[in-house]
Amino acid sequence: MTTDPATILDLPKPAWVADDVAMLYDMARRFMAEEIAPRYDEFEKNEMVDRASWEKAGAAGLLCASMPEEFGGSGGTYAHESAIIEAIGHGGVDGFGIVLHNAIVAPYILHYGSEEQKKTWLPKLATGELIGAIAMTEPGAGSDLQGIKTRAEKDGNQYRINGSKTFITNGQHANLIVVVTKTDPAQGAKGTSLIVVETDGAEGFERGRNLDKIGLKANDTSELFFNDVRVPTANLLGHEQGQGFVQLMQQLPQERLLIGGQAIAMIERALAVTIDYVKERKAFGKPILDFQNTQFKLAELKTEATIGRVFYNDCVGRHIAGGLDPATASMAKYWLTDLQGKVVDECLQLFGGYGYMNEYPIARMFRDARVQRIYGGTNEIMKLLIARSL
Repeated sequence: MTTDPATILDLPKPAWVADDVAMLYDMARRFMAEEIAPRYDEFEKNEMVDRASWEKAGAAGLLCASMPEEFGGSGGTYAHESAIIEAIGHGGVDGFGIVLHNAIVAPYILHYGSEEQKKTWLPKLATGELIGAIAMTEPGAGSDLQGIKTRAEKDGNQYRINGSKTFITNGQHANLIVVVTKTDPAQGAKGTSLIVVETDGAEGFERGRNLDKIGLKANDTSELFFNDVRVPTANLLGHEQGQGFVQLMQQLPQERLLIGGQAIAMIERALAVTIDYVKERKAFGKPILDFQNTQFKLAELKTEATIGRVFYNDCVGRHIAGGLDPATASMAKYWLTDLQGKVVDECLQLFGGYGYMNEYPIARMFRDARVQRIYGGTNEIMKLLIARSL
């Protein structure tokens, strides 16, 4: 690929892309190109990225970039996380699950953890010694966080956790899991609590199978089972029980924004590989780019991608300033992932029959893009959340 996804839209850098953010992006792109991309087919076949690669990412400063330096992080902001998200998407290694680890799991500990919890867990998340996951979804609940049934009952100075979770990203590797539980089922949403489970040596904790997905094959996604798993009451996030639903609602805007970041990065890569292809591939004696249909279609896609990038950049700026509201984050997640599906599909069409061949990167993008409209709250749920703001 000669066209760079990072420059395909010819837009000026937003204010939040300072020199250190740009340098981190460049370093992350090199890391993905040198350490992950050459083995990515192997990771897809094994259906997980190996732990050694996680540890290399930690050594390179790509884990917990937005966590404070005092807790082992790099002291950055979401701008730095966005640089890593985009480096992964532009590099075509979307199944490397460090984004969730960095920008979803670690922030729960930073924002709600005690000083002792932060000192204990964050430095190990920054090195890759601990790999993080968040266990929300259950077989019967889906996007309905209020409908979870996993119980955590106090037993002296411990919690006994019972229940099951599914579709858990990093589920095979994770050894630090933020578990969404019901500590008081009679209280509904107010009876929800977040409890951290360190899985190494935890009796009663079991990993189910590594789920066979349509796409994102390199990202291990699992069922998890908690059978009288005992953890100290000190592993509760927050000063008291019942804060979990509020904590989730406070952090979900960042999760939805990062999914939007994944979407725009893949959109840019899809355009880059497609433009290269239509310049080189010939049909009826001339390059495919010379046909007016191709020109018009790519003009439409580049225009929509530009709108999406400007919207995403604005959302990131607002988020860094503390002003990204849940409705706008939901708009970013829903609209950008819908656009991602459209752009990748239209780009695949321009490849013709070759677009359906797994050896072409557009085919992998087509598979990987589909889940974006489902996880982090389905796009239908996003529309409900937006409607409530009307």
